Amino acid sequence: MDFTPTEEQGAAQGLAAQIFGDLATHERLAAAGSGTDAELWKELCAAGLTSAVEEIGLLGLVLLLEEQGRTTAQVPFAASCVYGLLAVADHGTGEQRERLLPPLRDGTAVATGAFPARSGLRTDGEGRLSGVVPYVPWLRDATLVLVADADRVLWVVRTADPGVALLPVETTAPWSAARLVLDRAPGERLGGPGPELNPEPSPDPEAEAGTGREPEAETGQTAGAGMYGAVLAASRTAFAGLQAGVCAGSLARAVAHTTTREQFGRPLSTNQGVLLRAADAHMDTEAIRVTAYEAAWRHDQGLAYGAQALTAAWWASEAGRRVVHAGQHLHGGTGADLDHPVHRHFLWGRQLDSYLGCGSEVLEELGELLVKEGSQ
Repeated sequence: MDFTPTEEQGAAQGLAAQIFGDLATHERLAAAGSGTDAELWKELCAAGLTSAVEEIGLLGLVLLLEEQGRTTAQVPFAASCVYGLLAVADHGTGEQRERLLPPLRDGTAVATGAFPARSGLRTDGEGRLSGVVPYVPWLRDATLVLVADADRVLWVVRTADPGVALLPVETTAPWSAARLVLDRAPGERLGGPGPELNPEPSPDPEAEAGTGREPEAETGQTAGAGMYGAVLAASRTAFAGLQAGVCAGSLARAVAHTTTREQFGRPLSTNQGVLLRAADAHMDTEAIRVTAYEAAWRHDQGLAYGAQALTAAWWASEAGRRVVHAGQHLHGGTGADLDHPVHRHFLWGRQLDSYLGCGSEVLEELGELLVKEGSQ
């Protein structure tokens, strides 16, 4: 496998690094508070970075999200691309792609997703959804939200429709999150109406959720679970890439601090304990990056990548938490300043750790998937 970016991917990453570096400054982020930087979002869309995701693939998106993570830029880039652009492009009908993709490409529509699905939303015979999702990232910015019902069938819900309520929720990182409350809200099934749903319960929808590929049968709940699993695997990969950038940014700040701050007449970076802590953080960051790259590359090559996506999620959760803690600790007393830029990386790292799932849960799911694949 070759993770070397293509010319298009490299150009997009360079442009993203420039835009995030110029606009996602500490001063602008502080002024934005817990809200989204609307000007930055418009700039990213105007530069064609959102629309480019369809061409550069999931690996290209991971590269762009690394640049966002380095600066902890407050825009719904990851959510809108993975739950909107890629989900519709990969699984929508021709009519859905023609109608939904143009506004997602230019940023006039913003998508997010209620993933992983832990809410048990219900659908009636008319395609109306009811239930509560306690927390959805970037929901306050979204015009569309991708949700899964109890059978893991995917539905696109418009946040402005009747029966849809958004209740703001503050999270560890400023992700413009909200609680999603649906009361017989109209939904549009991703992929079209499809065949008649099997009235029998799905044999094991959770087991299908981590495969990253469609099941053999394209009918009933198993088809819905396969699509849900594919979107979930893509989102885990994308957010692992975001975590790689968050960790790289935290470590870069720690290195800059320890090489310029002196103690007893010499830089802190000459202390062996500091060197070892920074080296461990570097290795953890590289592990997150390479596992995210592998999962994304396999997606773009049309290969099964459910196990790789879970591996990337595990590293991003477990190692990501270690890295952002190390970044803060290496700043000494300065790291305790809530207004210091490194604290923002700490908050993002912890939020991504929570969002991807605690390491033990992800590891258990990975083990179950490997056992299932080994028995086939």
